[in-house]
Amino acid sequence: MSFIPDTSTLIQFAIATFILAITPGPDMTLFVSRTLSQGRAPGFASLTGALFGTLIHTTLVAVGVSALIVASPMAFFVLKIFGAGYLVFLAWQAVTNGSAFSPEKRTGPQVSLFRSWMAGLGVNLLNPKIILFFMTFLPQFVSAHDPNASGKLFFLGMMFIVLSIPVTVPMVLAAEKFSAAMKASPRVTRVVDYLFAGVFSAFALKILTAQAK
Repeated sequence: MSFIPDTSTLIQFAIATFILAITPGPDMTLFVSRTLSQGRAPGFASLTGALFGTLIHTTLVAVGVSALIVASPMAFFVLKIFGAGYLVFLAWQAVTNGSAFSPEKRTGPQVSLFRSWMAGLGVNLLNPKIILFFMTFLPQFVSAHDPNASGKLFFLGMMFIVLSIPVTVPMVLAAEKFSAAMKASPRVTRVVDYLFAGVFSAFALKILTAQAK
């Protein structure tokens, strides 16, 4: 089981994944909006599409980062430093701008499950923030000298998907109540924003201080 990271890394990654999953964004808005306007089946279809997009991101990162480690550990070091800086930037945005969550309950013609799935996939694959996030986030949990980096990156990506499901599925099942609660409790959303900022700033600081030793 050399592809499984150590327990400390798994715990840290699980905390980061949970905070990320409960932070409102364009993907969450899509799931809830599609459920409110079309029903649960299209909502789950869009959720499944987004998760498939995450699998694609994970595969690309695992292959690309592993190649980068082999080609140039120094370049991988630069990527991790850049990633730490990007996490600080995301934390700053969360505190200053807050989360984006504005689902709409619009009536219209029924959309096929495939189109809903494609919508979820598109939101995930074509969002530059998600692309940049995965490219800089996952590498923070592997070492430049780890011969099993590729397997560990892929394992963490799959773990990200598995841990996201228990958070996102209830959002679809109770979309109307969830949406109303989010709109009625902006303070809760702000708490999530500060949790996001705190956790990802801590990860960034850990990377920067560790590399400075």
